[in-house]
Amino acid sequence: MSNPPDLSRLSINQETIRQWSLPELVEGCARAGIGGVGLWRAPVQKYGVEAAARLVREAGLTVTSLCRGGFFTDRDPAARAAAEESNRRAVDEAAALGTGTLVLVSGGLPEGDRDLGAARERVADALAVLAPYAASAGVRLAIEPLHPMYAADRCVVSTLGQALDLAERFPAEQVGVVVDTYHLWWDDRAGEDIARAGAGGRLASFQLADWITPLPAGVLLGRGQLGDGSVDFRWFHAAVTAAGWTGPAEVEIFNEAQWEREGAAVLAETAERYAAHVL
Repeated sequence: MSNPPDLSRLSINQETIRQWSLPELVEGCARAGIGGVGLWRAPVQKYGVEAAARLVREAGLTVTSLCRGGFFTDRDPAARAAAEESNRRAVDEAAALGTGTLVLVSGGLPEGDRDLGAARERVADALAVLAPYAASAGVRLAIEPLHPMYAADRCVVSTLGQALDLAERFPAEQVGVVVDTYHLWWDDRAGEDIARAGAGGRLASFQLADWITPLPAGVLLGRGQLGDGSVDFRWFHAAVTAAGWTGPAEVEIFNEAQWEREGAAVLAETAERYAAHVL
C-alpha cells in the first residue's frame, strides 16, 4: 500500500470552497493534513481579522496569502487616495493574519482610457508609496499578472514579464510576483520569466487552477479543477521548484459548479488532484 501524499505544502484558497465558512475550511484542512489557507479580505473582515488569525493559528495552519489589494490605475486623485487608504488597511490585515504576502491585482483601464503604458506607470507610482509601508509591517506586495482577457477591466499587468518589470523597481523583500497557472499557462515566456523571478528573489506566491473551455459569461468564474483542462501543472511545479520556490502551492478556483457541491467532497477531490497532477 503506497504512502499517503504529503499535503503539508498544499494551501486551499477560501474562494475554492466558498460554500464553507472560515471555521469549516480551517477544520477541514487541518483534518486532511493540508498546511495552509489563502484568505480574502471581505469574509475575513466579516468574521473578524483577529479572530480569523487566532482560528488559523490554533489549528496549526498558516495563512499563505491575503487577497487582495491593488486597483491602482484610476486617474482621479480622490479615487487614488481612496485606493491608497484601502491598500494600507489590507497591509494591516495581512500583518495581523500573520501572512507575509498581500496579493495585488493592479486594476484595469479607466473608462475611456486606452493608454496601457500610462496605467502601468500609475501602478508603479502607487507601489512606490505602498511598498515601504508594507515592508515596515513585515508584508511583501505580490503583483499578480492576469490573463490578457482581463486587461481592460481588471488588470493591465498581463504577463509575468510585465509584473517583474514593475517589481524590479523596488527591493525584492518589498515587492514580488505571483505565478498563477490559470493566468500564465499560455505564455511561452513563462519558463524564462519564472527563472528570472527566482534569480531575483521575487517569487512570492504560487497559485493553481486549470483552464477549461468554454468560458462562462463574464469569464471570471471559469477556473477549473486541477486536471480538468489544459494546464501542465507538473511543468509549472518543476519550473518554480528549479527557480528556488519552497513555499506552498495554493489552489484558487472560482467556479460556481464547485460552489454548489458539498464542501468536503471538493476538498477531498482537490487534495487528490493535487497529488495526481502536481506532485
